[in-house]
Amino acid sequence: MHVKGHYYETFTLRTVASALVEEGISTFRFDFSGNGDSEGNFSYGNYWKEVEDIRSVTSFWRAENRQVSFLMGHSKGGNAVLLYASKYGEVPVIVNMSGRFALERGIAERLGENFMQEIEELGFLFVGDKSGNVDYKVTKESLQDRLNTDMKTACLSISKSCRVLTVHGSWDMVVPVADAYEFDKVIPSHQLKVVDGADHSFRFHQSELIEAVLQFI
Repeated sequence: MHVKGHYYETFTLRTVASALVEEGISTFRFDFSGNGDSEGNFSYGNYWKEVEDIRSVTSFWRAENRQVSFLMGHSKGGNAVLLYASKYGEVPVIVNMSGRFALERGIAERLGENFMQEIEELGFLFVGDKSGNVDYKVTKESLQDRLNTDMKTACLSISKSCRVLTVHGSWDMVVPVADAYEFDKVIPSHQLKVVDGADHSFRFHQSELIEAVLQFI
C-alpha cells in the first residue's frame, strides 16, 4: 500500500509486489483515501484514518474468504501498518519500509522553517512542488493530528505474536536511519534490516530490499 508520493516510492512498492507474485504470493496494492487514484480529499496527518482504510480492505478480503497474512507499507504507509497492528493485531506479519518513528521531526523540511508561525497566523498553509504548483493544504488541525500520533506508545502495544520487519536505507535523507533503530527498541517481536547505501525509496537497492522482505515473509 502506498500514499501520495514520488514516482520512485510507487515504483518500489510495485517492484516488491511483483517479486512476491513471482514467489506465488498474491498481493493487493491500494491508495489511501484522498491519495493517488482513490477518491476523497487528501489530508495532511490523518494517520488513524488511514488505519481504518486498511481495516476496510482487510475486512473486504476476509469477507471474500481470503487470508490476509501480512501488511506492508512504505514511508507514511509504514507508519500506517504499524498503527494498524497496534490497534487490531490480527495480521501476523508487518513490514515497515522507511517509516518515521518521531513524527515531530521532518516537518520543517517539507513545510518550511516558519510553518508554525504561518499556521498560527492563517490557520493553514499551502505546500507546493519545486515548480510552484500547489500540492496540498495543511491546516492547524491536520498538523496537530500528526503531532498527536504517538508511534512509541503504539509500537509498545503491538502483540508479541505479531512479527515485524523494519527495512531502512542507511543513506535515507528523508527519514533518518536512526528512526529504524528506535522502532527496534520498542517493538516486541522485531527484526531490523538496514540496507547499506540505500536511500528512502531504495532506488538503487531494490534487490536487497526484495531479499529482506522475501526472507522475512
